[in-house]
Amino acid sequence: MFQAVASQSRTDRTVAHRLEFGLNEWVVDEQRQRYLHDPGSVDQTWRHFFASPASLAGRQERTAMAMGRDDGDEAAVKAVRVAALIHAYRVRGHLVAATDPLTSPLTSQPAAGHPELDVAAFGLHDVDREEKFVVDGFAGHVAMTLQDVLDALQEFYCRTVGFQYMHIQDSHERHWIQQRIEVPQRRPDRAEQLQILYRLGAAEAFETFLQTKYVGHKRYSLEGGESAIVLLDALLLRAIKEGVGEAVIGLAHRGRLNVLANIIGKSYAQIFHEFEDAVDIRSVQGSGDVKYHLGAEGTYRTLQGGTIAVSVVANPSHLEIVGPVAQGVVRAKQDLAGDGGQRFPVLPVVMHGDAAFAGQGVVAETLNMSQLPGYRTGGTVHVIINNQVGFTTTPANGRSSTYATDVARTVEAPIFHVNGDDPEAVARVAQLAFDYRQAFHKDVVIDLVCYRRHGHSEVDDPSITQPVMYDRIDAKASVRRLYAEALVRRGDIGEQQVEGARRNYQEHLERAFVETRALPASDAVEDLRSTDAEERADHQQAVTAIDEATARHVISAQTDLPRGFTVHPRVLPQLQRRTATLDTGAIDWATAEALAMGSLLLEGVPVRLAGQDSRRGTFGQRHAVLTDRRTGAEHTPLNSLSPRAQGFAPYDSMLSELAALGFEYGYSLARPDALVLWEAQFGDFANGAQTVVDEYIVSSEQKWGQRSAVTLLLPHGLEGQGPDHSSARIERFLQLCAQDNMTVALPSLPSNYFHLLRQQGLGDHTRPLIVFTPKSMLRTKAATSTLAEFTQGGFRPVIPDQTVDPARVRRVLLCSGKVFYDLDAHRHSSGLSDTAIVRVERLYPFPEEELAAELSRFPAGVDVRWVQEEPENQGAWFFVGPRLHRLGDRALGCVSRPEAPAPAVGSARRHAMEQKALVTSAFH
Repeated sequence: MFQAVASQSRTDRTVAHRLEFGLNEWVVDEQRQRYLHDPGSVDQTWRHFFASPASLAGRQERTAMAMGRDDGDEAAVKAVRVAALIHAYRVRGHLVAATDPLTSPLTSQPAAGHPELDVAAFGLHDVDREEKFVVDGFAGHVAMTLQDVLDALQEFYCRTVGFQYMHIQDSHERHWIQQRIEVPQRRPDRAEQLQILYRLGAAEAFETFLQTKYVGHKRYSLEGGESAIVLLDALLLRAIKEGVGEAVIGLAHRGRLNVLANIIGKSYAQIFHEFEDAVDIRSVQGSGDVKYHLGAEGTYRTLQGGTIAVSVVANPSHLEIVGPVAQGVVRAKQDLAGDGGQRFPVLPVVMHGDAAFAGQGVVAETLNMSQLPGYRTGGTVHVIINNQVGFTTTPANGRSSTYATDVARTVEAPIFHVNGDDPEAVARVAQLAFDYRQAFHKDVVIDLVCYRRHGHSEVDDPSITQPVMYDRIDAKASVRRLYAEALVRRGDIGEQQVEGARRNYQEHLERAFVETRALPASDAVEDLRSTDAEERADHQQAVTAIDEATARHVISAQTDLPRGFTVHPRVLPQLQRRTATLDTGAIDWATAEALAMGSLLLEGVPVRLAGQDSRRGTFGQRHAVLTDRRTGAEHTPLNSLSPRAQGFAPYDSMLSELAALGFEYGYSLARPDALVLWEAQFGDFANGAQTVVDEYIVSSEQKWGQRSAVTLLLPHGLEGQGPDHSSARIERFLQLCAQDNMTVALPSLPSNYFHLLRQQGLGDHTRPLIVFTPKSMLRTKAATSTLAEFTQGGFRPVIPDQTVDPARVRRVLLCSGKVFYDLDAHRHSSGLSDTAIVRVERLYPFPEEELAAELSRFPAGVDVRWVQEEPENQGAWFFVGPRLHRLGDRALGCVSRPEAPAPAVGSARRHAMEQKALVTSAFH
């Protein structure tokens, strides 16, 4: 039916629309496309218009030619014009809304017009203003005069809020928003007005107090954007009313201290203590971080006694990187809550800067997560603190889009632009945003258009680069003063109430300040360093061996499939081999991994695995999720172990490293009980997430006292696949190792990998684990283990060479990973018996005791060499070299590829020649 309409009407429609709508032909085209897709998604007037376009066009043409006119036809045509006008305001109204506090005074007059919103552009004229038209329920009416329609449109779409939502494809969502904004807005009652005024007063007084007491200190003030506190207040009040139990806030440094004080409830004394630099340097915070990076937890309380747990996630200066971390924290908390009767019971709120939201790619990555099975959190309320300038960069130089928020259109998030000088509108929009999130479990964006009263920091002079803007800002009264004056002018409250509230808050701050100054100064800095050995002294090693029955139970689940389930013919033999290898003594890496994860699940440890193609495995080795060859149904074997077993959650991630790893790090923070793994497709690609590694994984405990046990699986090995599929950059991770901050391992046996994962899942030593995992070794017959290696012992940081007579050894080769098998093969083929090959399976913490014990078995003058595939300036050499020297006075050398800027060569043939030469030289 719809195809027929489209084919018969294209010519007539084009003629008719150009005659009748001119500049606004796009309105009719847009409505028609929606009508063709779903007639119910457009208003009744449009449905009638498109039902017989050819006859309508003919009537219009006859009307234009005739001296008289048919009143019925003319009324129908004008009704369509009015419908087009309404639609245009819904789409374009935000462009003329009075959302900028620097250029749009808060008056009762509507904003200036836009050529596409002029009635003349729709073929309507002043004489039509008092004529009534069918409006199909607009503003709650069946029919309205044109003047009433215009007044309503300007009231709904052109005041201090600009609504951008017509890009949403779902008509139900659009109608839901329209029903809430195309109605007269209720003015807050006196109690609500006082609540807003108090919040503005608290926000302003806090900033001015710090500005007075700590002159020259950076604090990244919220001045100019104090309505953000009103926004958060309204959001949390709404959340409490709806029974939400917790909110997690991610934000950068702008306004962070204000949020900590006025929303989280961090004590003023504690904040002032940080300004005094009086924090105990021996505390759990380690060496600490600047005050505007710190996280906090608290309880937000209403005057009526309602509460909600609320926290701010610690973050570095890398702006938007906190977004995916906060999402991971929220998802973990929601998973912990389980089926508590409420979907998505934790509310994520992420606050952004305008320049960062438009400029940082991680924003788009995180938005893309919002509806994905492994990452969705039921909708995030994004708040843009829109200062209308970056550090010194203007929007004209900082983005190509109209708004800083345009990237959110990619996920069809509604965007509400609101003037920060209208705190009542800010509160109303916050409530609307929360309600939308609850109704549709999707992201929503509030663009709080405000300004920055000072520079990027308080020591910066913004008038150097934005003199005109800052002339306006300097002349502006604060939003608190503007709102207080408006309330007094309207007679809503008295002047004494305004000043009384502000004075009480000021006195509260003064008392906290005096108390802080009275505290004794912290002790002088001592030498707080300790050796890794001392820090590891009291860590208990978990029992990682399992019994044979458990091993067989886990592996039997690989082939114990649901009735009627058809496994792909190329996958079934792999699963069957896993069962057989328990008896043949050739357990491979994928089987070892399944044993580790399955046994952890049975022991009460949840396992989450995420990465690009991780369910199948980049190299076709894992098959954590099976797909029915005939129906496409999915089955996860490790989730069928036992009703009492914990859940296994394997996810294929989107094609991202930065946001994806940030998410898993955040998840691990809130789930210390779980084994949380992130796998890179190739280890090389982890450099796309280097910010997360540097700022969170390796340093968060030292900076914030924040521990994570996230595990990174990074496929590594030079195998002739070129510079970008060879190296996970071992050297970068080792360079960041200090103070027992993580574990770095390069196992060469499936059994050692098994024990390593179980140790991470069961141990009480909460630290990140970096595992350089195999590629070709996944199917190397020599790189297998026996069942006894899983039912006995544990992880071996050093694997001794038991194949040689120590007394006859004159050369010891130390190595890690795949190169061992190349060296061992050459030794056997050459019949050499004077060379021992010792494997260093854990690079950090460096196994000095174990390695010293192994080297002591050999003659004193033995030649010790470190062998690595990587170029000499890469790999582990620069890390292990000094540590090997500390083990004793021995001759020590490095066998490697020559120094190079790239990890590997592009030619497979040249790679093979280099590898052969490297292995041969290790024995000469």
